[in-house]
Amino acid sequence: AQANANIGVAKAAYFPSLTLAASAGYSSTSFATLFDTPSRVWSLGAALAETLFDGGLRSARTRQAVAAYDAAAAQYKQTVLNSFQQVEDNLALLRVLQHEVTLQDQAVDAARRAEKMALAQYRGGTATYLAVVTAQQLSLTNQRTAVQLRGRQLLASVALITATGGGWNAAAPLANNKPAAAKADSSS
Repeated sequence: AQANANIGVAKAAYFPSLTLAASAGYSSTSFATLFDTPSRVWSLGAALAETLFDGGLRSARTRQAVAAYDAAAAQYKQTVLNSFQQVEDNLALLRVLQHEVTLQDQAVDAARRAEKMALAQYRGGTATYLAVVTAQQLSLTNQRTAVQLRGRQLLASVALITATGGGWNAAAPLANNKPAAAKADSSS
């Protein structure tokens, strides 16, 4: 808006400037007659001024104002495009992470089944305890990876909320829970 107004200011320089002036007062040679009616003085005046030659200064200022407006508009468009890009990137990341979480959940289930089978084989005497420990380690690794993926999913959700113009305050969920806990304590 400011850049657009600057164009109007630059174009207004092409028009003549009109000045209107008015004054009123009292004038007297003695203090005794200062406030008498004949001592009143007033004047009205108008002045019209126009620059005849400025060496291209006004047209240069107009072009400068238009260029500043174009730059501000381009910067705004770039900001909007960057915002759309951030939203699209976060949506794509959430889709990819959801697919990875689904696959990792399947891997966790398979590792748990393998752990149960290894433990059953150990109890049946057909496998060593090393096979059980290896299956447990694989199961825990898959569970840890699943938790990390869910954490990345939550971070991507927060980034998406922020990119769409929302805010995020980590203390807000805790603050919302405190009144309920305080009410429960006071009712006891």
